[in-house]
Amino acid sequence: MDRGMTRSPANALLPNGLQDVLPPHASREAAAVEGLLARFTRHGYERVKPPLVEFETALLTGAGAAVAGQTFRVMDPESQKMLGLRADVTPQVARIAASRLAHAPRPLRLCYAGDVLRTGGTQLRPERQLTQVGAELVGSDSEAADAEAVLVAVDALSAVGVTALSVDLTLPPLVGMLAETLGLDDEASARLRHALDRKDAAAVRALAGEHAGVFEGLLRAVGPAETALPRLEALALPDAIRGEVARLSRVVARVREAAPDLTVTVDAVEHRGFEYHTGVAFTVYARGVRGEVACGGRYSADARVGEPEAATGFTIYMETVMRAVTTPEAPPRVYVPAETPHADGEALRAAGWITVAGLAPEADAAAEARRLGCTHIARDGAAAPLAPGGEDA
Repeated sequence: MDRGMTRSPANALLPNGLQDVLPPHASREAAAVEGLLARFTRHGYERVKPPLVEFETALLTGAGAAVAGQTFRVMDPESQKMLGLRADVTPQVARIAASRLAHAPRPLRLCYAGDVLRTGGTQLRPERQLTQVGAELVGSDSEAADAEAVLVAVDALSAVGVTALSVDLTLPPLVGMLAETLGLDDEASARLRHALDRKDAAAVRALAGEHAGVFEGLLRAVGPAETALPRLEALALPDAIRGEVARLSRVVARVREAAPDLTVTVDAVEHRGFEYHTGVAFTVYARGVRGEVACGGRYSADARVGEPEAATGFTIYMETVMRAVTTPEAPPRVYVPAETPHADGEALRAAGWITVAGLAPEADAAAEARRLGCTHIARDGAAAPLAPGGEDA
């Protein structure tokens, strides 16, 4: 035996937040990833494949700055410069749009799939290596683009079997805009945002002081879009913020028109997970499944020529998706004994069978087929089912 291939139990341990994905789960996940990408393609999104590592200075600028604290860093032995292992693919797609595809027609629709690595997990998402699948729409500031991001995410998830979906829409910059308008400093604004994220009405009242009424009103403007939006629109908000609220209402109307059966909720003050978003953002949930299956929204992409470009998009988290989809039955597998003509195996594969080839003659081919998890055995050029209980003819 090759001593380099031996593994003791201690050597098989993995760091916290990392895991091996084994059969059949790895195949199921790969099929779901391809299903999502195929659906994006139907909507006109073209696939890109960014590298796993980039120079730190490029990876952590713009939208990437929001995940700097979650990024592993290593020294490049060739350039002697620091590299970052991506913690989020979205900033990389924004870089590609601004550089390699700077002269491509806008709006630019791109999609991707790949793993990301983070320095730490969260209580709801303890995994540190995540598989992200997503799409980005770069170069449009329209409400139609905001709605498209929501609808494409929902359509793709539905296509791979994620059911009972709901979408929660938010305005991440709203609290900061309101705090600035009311003259609150950065520290007070950050504490207030934290209290609003926790839905801590007492803390909001204490921190907001004379402005408590409007912030408490924001806390009450949460829930189904039909009731939350009128409450939000009724608040005495500055004109600039009222414009953002009106835009949110119009995006909800577009989503409602295209997907009338979709559950849509609004929480205008939700900010966790939307650190680099600059406008309408959203989270997609599946009933009965822990954690979000997707999230996204509007952000400012890297500059193409001068000013940063408007962009929107979303990321789907495959670990959550796989908890949401029904486990399919194992596909039938046919065992092909070693003495079977090669052409017979080719014919079975051409007919759609999964074949498992025997590597040496066996005294009991049917028993070997069962041991290897096969449901059929190749006989006379056809796939014959294995009889239950081992009583094969």
